[in-house]
Amino acid sequence: MALMRALQKRSAGPGLELCEVDVPKIGPNQVLVKIEVAAICGTDLHIYNWDTWSANRLHPPVIIGHEFAGRIVQVGKNVTGLTEGMLVTAEGHFTCGRCYYCRTGQGHICDDVKILGVDTDGIFAEYAVIDAGNVWPLPEGFDPGVGAVHDPLGNAFHAASAHCLLGKSVIVTGCGPIGLFCIAIARHSGAKLIIASDTNEYRRNLARQVGADYVVNGGDEELETVVREATGIGADVLLEMSGSSRALRSGLRALRKGGAASLLGIFSDDVSIDLDAVIFKQLTLYGINGRRMFDTWYQMKAALEGGLDIRPVITHKFKLEEYAEAMELMNSGRCGKVLLIP
Repeated sequence: MALMRALQKRSAGPGLELCEVDVPKIGPNQVLVKIEVAAICGTDLHIYNWDTWSANRLHPPVIIGHEFAGRIVQVGKNVTGLTEGMLVTAEGHFTCGRCYYCRTGQGHICDDVKILGVDTDGIFAEYAVIDAGNVWPLPEGFDPGVGAVHDPLGNAFHAASAHCLLGKSVIVTGCGPIGLFCIAIARHSGAKLIIASDTNEYRRNLARQVGADYVVNGGDEELETVVREATGIGADVLLEMSGSSRALRSGLRALRKGGAASLLGIFSDDVSIDLDAVIFKQLTLYGINGRRMFDTWYQMKAALEGGLDIRPVITHKFKLEEYAEAMELMNSGRCGKVLLIP
């Protein structure tokens, strides 16, 4: 039986292990993909560090990773519309197709969702099995690095597309990769003014590169003061990507009356907000979870074809065997999106 290299979480505890495992076998409704580029998600970093979420969620051994681009090398007997040699990425959430949410076009919040690289073996490997219905073909000649980050880019599109950004003033709190994608999307969508906030200097510099007009040090500067000086009355839209309760509160204070916010950042502790301010300012809050399947994917495709450039967000590339160095770089925060090349 053929073997491949893969990054596995073999047992509970910090770290990963690069090992040799069998190349997986496909079912009749699946394809086998040779991975060209993998991208490291914050979820993968949580698993590498083995935090409380990982300990409660993962059942080792499992190959982790869910962001990728690669080529189909084998097609299941029931699969149509996909052929060997196609460059593809995929939606990493496998839904049941039966629950209320799946049947009303809300599969991204399926009751029985399975996540690639968490509940099933993932893509930090030379080959991976993907359900054919989740595969998203990419144009021939497409940049595989950009293809590999469609998953987090989709999260950013989902958050941003809850609002009309044309001509609007937009705050982005948290300039990790998804926040940086939000800045690029807002600029591409015709936002009048973009104010970005983060405590990390490296990422504040990236925010400028992708289109932020003002960049605020969230640790030292008062976001509300900067926003009100720039806008007069406050911002129209807040895209909260940080998972910081301080950033959330300052972002909501910086919104004008009648403003709106998308909340995608994950908070590790309970958060208190001033609901009187939300009520009397008549704010609208949207909770954002993943990507709409597959509405968001078509939005991404159209924007990328229309000139959206997210390549500055991709800052580092490592070989698969250099995974520990890549993870420690991510722990340092001195990076944008980090790729692994099997």
